[in-house]
Amino acid sequence: MENLSDAIIFNLSGLNETRSQKYVFFTFTFLFYLFIIFLNLTLIATVLLEKSLHEPMYIFICNLSVNTLYGTAGFYPKLLADFLSDTHVISYTGCLIQAFVIYSSVLCEFSNLTVMAYDRYVAICKPLEYHSIINTVTARNIVLILWILTFCETVIPILLTLRLSLCGSRIDRLYCDNWSIVKLSCVDTTLNNIYGYIVVIVHIIQAFFIVYSYIEIIRECLKSSEGRSKFLQTCLPHLITLINFTITTLFDVMYARYGSRNTSQTLRNIMAVEFLVIPPALNPLVYGLNLKQIRRRFLRLCNSEQKS
Repeated sequence: MENLSDAIIFNLSGLNETRSQKYVFFTFTFLFYLFIIFLNLTLIATVLLEKSLHEPMYIFICNLSVNTLYGTAGFYPKLLADFLSDTHVISYTGCLIQAFVIYSSVLCEFSNLTVMAYDRYVAICKPLEYHSIINTVTARNIVLILWILTFCETVIPILLTLRLSLCGSRIDRLYCDNWSIVKLSCVDTTLNNIYGYIVVIVHIIQAFFIVYSYIEIIRECLKSSEGRSKFLQTCLPHLITLINFTITTLFDVMYARYGSRNTSQTLRNIMAVEFLVIPPALNPLVYGLNLKQIRRRFLRLCNSEQKS
């Protein structure tokens, strides 16, 4: 087949069934994207402006929202443009950039949730040692290291994909992802597959670490009513976020690897974008409504703005 690795465009076929109602989809998606931006910017501003929230847990929560804005910026603007266009195409370079942004955001979020699990484990199981193990400076350094490692982890599969010769230009999704590009390859993709398995193993280890942390947290919290109250106030929001993110990401992974073209396009689209729809909106709501410290500081900031 003809080598198309230097082709100018990929065709994204995920929106083929929406053309008759594209303005309706555009309006709802645009409003939802604004809603996501508003929620996450509000949470970020509340943490940054309130000095009493400059604690490790809130720094990690703030980073979660920063990462959400970064990841959704790689998806929603392109999707909105496609809704208004009769041709849904993207350049080879643009496709790789979109794949990099979306999946670096996913990996960053999972790593951030792992760090948050460890933070809660130390706070509840080793409270006397908490500030010697995790303080504000340590939390900021962890966030910086987390972003550096995430970018390195995401750059490698992109570089492995760049070496491939492609024999196709159709991507059966709403957005570009690395695996969809790899599937278009005319040559051997063993290295890509091996690296993919390494990444999966690393994050399975992270998942076991999170499970272990919460087993220890629950054991500690069951010892007293005060512990149970602390678990509900600070750990439950994180647990909800973690379960939500894991399920929605799992849907995307299963769809990307094992999805059938016989499945309806609508169902395939839902499975592919759940992790870009549910967590970005739910996370700031979960933390904003359940953590009374954030809720109180936000209301206080609003009141001070009204008085001024």
